[in-house]
Amino acid sequence: MLQSPFPGPPAHQDPGIFLKQNQRSELRDLMPRTLDGQITMEKTPSYFVTREAPARISAMSKDTKLIVVVRDPVTRAISDYTQTLSKRPDIPTFESLTFRNRSAGLIDTSWSAAKHLGHWLRHFPLGQMLFVSGERLISDPAGELGRVQDFLGLKRIITDKHFYFNKTKGFPCLKKAEGSSKPHCLGKTKGRTHPEIDREVVQRLREFYRPFNLKFYQMTGHDFGWD
Repeated sequence: MLQSPFPGPPAHQDPGIFLKQNQRSELRDLMPRTLDGQITMEKTPSYFVTREAPARISAMSKDTKLIVVVRDPVTRAISDYTQTLSKRPDIPTFESLTFRNRSAGLIDTSWSAAKHLGHWLRHFPLGQMLFVSGERLISDPAGELGRVQDFLGLKRIITDKHFYFNKTKGFPCLKKAEGSSKPHCLGKTKGRTHPEIDREVVQRLREFYRPFNLKFYQMTGHDFGWD
């Protein structure tokens, strides 16, 4: 959930510190030393859907800034399924996992961003949260990262000149990673070809999520254009 490419030594990948109860000592052990002017961030996407995470993070520091990268919930669902399928080829079809009872049209509501955001707003004001569009990170990475830099109080250093679009991956890449002359692209787990999903299922999902999306837009004050 918490993501940023900004100055400071990297912490461990998705450490999930706040998924546990006693996290303070572990946080100190995992976080690297930082200099004045550097920002070190912890990134664990599952925090957003973990009910206990907001209270645990708030107990550590009520001033924590939160960066939430969000995507169209239908695209997100298909992407999550694709990743799971790569590890477990024997899982049921996307259609059967999406619907709790397909004949009755009962859709699993656990993917609703608005529901999870409500838990966070009980512990953090909206002004301490930045909602980054996953779609715009692909179409306009410099623009979205400009918003991130502003949110963190950083000078806008990352601009369009730092990116190029990798047609093979379908994602933008950094032209030069820090300390390296080679471009930096997302890893092998990103940019997988999605399975063919029944169009009727996709349409039903879009219709189902429309009111949830509108509620999320109202809660965040931002229209992500997922309809």
